[in-house]
Amino acid sequence: MALTDPLGDMLTRIRNGQQAKKDSVLSPASKLRARVLEVLQREGYIRGFSDDATGAHPQLRIELKYFEGEAAIKHIARVSKPGRRVYSGSKELPVVRNGLGITIVSTPRGVLSDAEARAANVGGEVLAEVF
Repeated sequence: MALTDPLGDMLTRIRNGQQAKKDSVLSPASKLRARVLEVLQREGYIRGFSDDATGAHPQLRIELKYFEGEAAIKHIARVSKPGRRVYSGSKELPVVRNGLGITIVSTPRGVLSDAEARAANVGGEVLAEVF
């Protein structure tokens, strides 16, 4: 069965894994998912990720992060969905929780956090928000 929103599926796997207090979760591999995970790792929301080639299809093993028993990610949600794409210029990028969270943006320069996109003065598709 084909997924209509592979990135949304990965975010849901992360959300469910943290609610279940898992150390890591598996998600099918793709370049976009790997770039989003790189942003989450740079910003300190996950411990890391790696390729897992144990099955027939390539997968990403995402190592979840906890701080004093609490999940590092309190909220992770898809903003731009297949039915409604959301685009934003560099000046209009949304601020999450007064700067305490991040917005993940797909730009011509790659997948960046909102702060990196503002510094590079580029806008693009708003993929997700995290805090």
